[in-house]
Amino acid sequence: MSGRIQDSTDMRTLTVQLGERSYPIYIGQHLLDQPELLTRHVDSRQVMIVTNETVAPLYLDKAKRAFADRQLATVILPDGESYKTIDSAMTVFDELLRLRFSRSAHLVALGGGVMGDLTGFAAASYQRGVPFIQIPTTLLSQVDSSVGGKTAVNHPRGKNMIGAFYQPKCVIADMSTLETLPDRELAAGLAEVIKYGLIRDPAFFDWLEADMDALLARNAEALTYAVEQSCRNKAEVVAADERESGERATLNLGHTFGHAVETGLGYGEVLHGEAIAIGTCQAADLSRRLGWLTDHDVDRIVSLLQRSRLPVTPPPSLDADAFLEHMAVDKKNVEGQLRLILLEKIGRATLPIPVEISNLRQTLETYGRH
Repeated sequence: MSGRIQDSTDMRTLTVQLGERSYPIYIGQHLLDQPELLTRHVDSRQVMIVTNETVAPLYLDKAKRAFADRQLATVILPDGESYKTIDSAMTVFDELLRLRFSRSAHLVALGGGVMGDLTGFAAASYQRGVPFIQIPTTLLSQVDSSVGGKTAVNHPRGKNMIGAFYQPKCVIADMSTLETLPDRELAAGLAEVIKYGLIRDPAFFDWLEADMDALLARNAEALTYAVEQSCRNKAEVVAADERESGERATLNLGHTFGHAVETGLGYGEVLHGEAIAIGTCQAADLSRRLGWLTDHDVDRIVSLLQRSRLPVTPPPSLDADAFLEHMAVDKKNVEGQLRLILLEKIGRATLPIPVEISNLRQTLETYGRH
C-alpha cells in the first residue's frame, strides 16, 4: 500500500484551533469503549443522547455506559435526511423541556450527518445554547459534518437553510463504527474525502488514486489515514475562517449543484455524498469550460469518483431549468447573483465566484446528458 499510513491501533488527536472554542477530534478504533473520552468533556449532571433507529441498536448502550451516574435521557428519531427538520428538532426540545433540563445540560449527537447537524442545531438553540458532543458513526460525518460547527435543519425549499454556527466540545470518531456501515454509505463518505484533495491537497488526491481499492475493502489503516487527513484539512480551514467569510467556502465544492439534486429529487432519495459526487463532476466540467481544468484533469476526477462507486451524472428528471431554480436558493449567492466554487487545478479551488448563466447552462444541458 502506498502513501503515509500509521498504525491504526493508536488514537490520534487533532485540534480545531478556535481560541476559547478550540476542541479536540479523537480518531481511533473502539473509542466508544473508552468512556473517559466522553466524560472528560461533560461536566453536567444532565445528559441527552440524540440518535436514530438505525444507530441506536448498534451503539446506544455503549454511549449510555459513560453516563450511568448522570440524569440520562435519550431521543431516538427515525433515520434519514427527510427527518432533518424543524419537527424533529421540536421532538428534542419537547423532551428537554419535559425533563426540565437546564442550560448546563449536555447533548450528545450519536449517528451520521443528519444526527450531528440536527443535534447541534438543537444545542445551539435550546436556552440560547447548551454544550454538545459529536460522535459520528458514518464516514461522511467523520470527515466532514461533525467538524467545524455548521448545524442546521432542512426546509422544503432549500437544504441547510435554517441553522447556526455552533462548535462542539469534542468529536469522537470511532473507526470501528464503520464496520457496520453499508457499502453505499461508505461510498457516499468518499465523495467528501476526495473533495479535500481537490480543493487544497493534491498529494492526498494522488494517494486516493493509488489506495482507493484499500478504502473500498475497508482496510483499517487506509480508512484511518483518510479520516485523519480529511479532518486535518478541514480543521485548518475552519481555524482560518470559522464563519465562511473566505477560504471555508471552498469546502462547498460541488455542493450548490449537489444540493439542487437533493432538493429536486426530494430529501432522502439520493444520499448527500452521491449528490456531491454528481455536483463535483458538474463543477469540474464548468471549470474546464472556463479554461482552468484540462480534459485529463476532468477525466481523473470523474474516474476516481466512479471507482468510489458513486454516481457521476445528473438525474434525467432534473433539467437545466430545474437545476437553476434550486441553485438560486443557495447561501453563497449574493443579491440574486449565483456564485460557485470551481477548480483552478486539482488541489486548488476558487473562492465563490459569479458565473455567466450561459456557461452554467451549457454544463447543465450537456454534461452527462449524452
